[in-house]
Amino acid sequence: MTNHEHTHYSDNDIQVLEGLEAVRVRPGMYIGSTSSKGLHHLVWEIVDNSIDEALAGFATTIDIKVDKNGVVTVRDDGRGMPVGIHEKTGISTVETIFTVLHAGGKFGGGAYKVSGGLHGVGASVVNALSEWMEVRVFVEEKIYYIRFENGGHSVEPLKVIGTCKKEESGSEVRFKADPEIFTEGTDYDYQTLYERFRQLAFLNKGIKINFSFEDKDGEVKNHTFLYNGGLKEYVAFLNRNKTVLHEDIIYVEGVDKQTNISVEIAIQYNDTYIANIYSFCNNINTVEGGTHEEGFRLALNRVINKYAKDNNFVKKDEDTLQTDDIKEGLTAVISIKHPNPQYEGQTKGKLGNSEVRKVVSGILGEGLEKFLLEHPQEAKTIIDKAMLASKARIAARKARESTRKNALEFTSLPGKLVDCSSKNAEISEIYIVEGNSAGGSAKEGRDSTFQAVLPLRGKILNVEKARIDRIFDNAEIRSMITAFGCGIGDEIDVSKLRYHKIVIMTDADVDGAHSCTLMMTVLCRYFKPVIEGGYVYIAMPPLFKVQKGNAVRYAYSDEECEEYKKEFVSNYKIQRYKGLGEMDAEQLWETTLDPKTRTLKRVTIEDAMDADSVFSMLMGDEVEPRRNFITENAHYANLDI
Repeated sequence: MTNHEHTHYSDNDIQVLEGLEAVRVRPGMYIGSTSSKGLHHLVWEIVDNSIDEALAGFATTIDIKVDKNGVVTVRDDGRGMPVGIHEKTGISTVETIFTVLHAGGKFGGGAYKVSGGLHGVGASVVNALSEWMEVRVFVEEKIYYIRFENGGHSVEPLKVIGTCKKEESGSEVRFKADPEIFTEGTDYDYQTLYERFRQLAFLNKGIKINFSFEDKDGEVKNHTFLYNGGLKEYVAFLNRNKTVLHEDIIYVEGVDKQTNISVEIAIQYNDTYIANIYSFCNNINTVEGGTHEEGFRLALNRVINKYAKDNNFVKKDEDTLQTDDIKEGLTAVISIKHPNPQYEGQTKGKLGNSEVRKVVSGILGEGLEKFLLEHPQEAKTIIDKAMLASKARIAARKARESTRKNALEFTSLPGKLVDCSSKNAEISEIYIVEGNSAGGSAKEGRDSTFQAVLPLRGKILNVEKARIDRIFDNAEIRSMITAFGCGIGDEIDVSKLRYHKIVIMTDADVDGAHSCTLMMTVLCRYFKPVIEGGYVYIAMPPLFKVQKGNAVRYAYSDEECEEYKKEFVSNYKIQRYKGLGEMDAEQLWETTLDPKTRTLKRVTIEDAMDADSVFSMLMGDEVEPRRNFITENAHYANLDI
């Protein structure tokens, strides 16, 4: 019998966290995490408040400044926060907003019809997680001021500190994230901020966002985002590296009077074979879709099929065009504003309001039908592309079914695959290598218990320039599909993935980088859930072997090589690995295969829109954007000539 030390469980053991204490004890419950993502979430919450003021029609400009010390300032020209005494709290309304959870103008429906953010939690949470915060309110020719410290406590009540012009109004919030909470650091990422503010300007036409960022060296970057075209400009931006099929962007907007839901949609087709549909609700990117995307697909399918049949593009007794046919090469942005959005899950990744489906379908259906009738040439181009996609889909059906059967049932693995003996996906790895020589070394050097090798012959197909029928026709891609075992495209079931580490292993040179990019394009376009699940890695083979006597060092960069040369001083030998095939099995194991010593880079997709843009630029038909990218980034390259 186990002895337990006797302890008394009393009323005093029950801890009650008051005010903002709970936020500081469990910050992850409110902002997701205390990593860089959580740090940036603080900025989103304060900026969202200003955006909501602009959406309500009271602000036109938002100024955002980040200085080199990590102090964030957000100023808008809205009405200014209420400065009177709040009847329920007995303190100023400004202090109430920043110190009481769930206090804000977003619950009763009077001050704001729609809002993003944490619905009244945001301002107080940011205050709780800041080292200090200052708020200034410009209203009725007076400047009101309050400062918070020590976990969100006010230093003194709201007070008047000066005067302002009669026409000057708005609110300003300055804060410094608390390093005791954000232990990984309080440095903001310029690119992350830049891309979010640009996106907000696209989603909210006519709102000007001025962004100023000062880096650690004191260098300041200033940007102004203002898009009067809204989503039309957003779609044009997303298609900037693609060849578009029609110059006029299909644009639809409307408000459902019964539900007060507003809908804004922009659509443009390009000559690629991938659909890119991005949806938002109250400026929140619903990455998992939801009822607004369902309504979009219903209207798109219904209207285009009706137009195709009414105008004799397809016979009425023929099979209708499928949604996948109609979506091919489509870039679309769907943005709705909902008074009371309901999301599935804590991440707000999927919209769940059932009434949205009908609203979006109705508004888009009417607008799309009008566009097609008024633009017959553009309509013909869209229908022609969908019909070609339909033919390609039918041509690929047999290959798809055959590949899917092999992939899902594991009855016939590709002959070139050298599989591992383990059937436990959690510990199993597959190395995708290019060429027989590299494949040979990998086969000999691996641990056959848990490491499989799939050698590919030559450069894999560039799927950015290929339809689905060519993809299923490609032997190398078919081998990947079958080996992975989880299916492809919309049919992926990640639970059936046979390896929880898919490792791309290519030569450490320009050719190897190109091969890696081609493989990544396949994975990004057709196996995205596998990447999102964290199962894709890139191997990092060494560039040099530095040896003196029996002492061997592997260098993964020129700088590391120089360090080893200094260590050995003289009489050392350097071998530059131009390819994996130059390593024997033992060297490949030591440097690239052994879990104890290897370096793997996990592939992530932080922003689907930026990932799409990069792949389109690198692998698409447009030469000029690619040339500009190479010119701008050539100084980062490490070339061995």
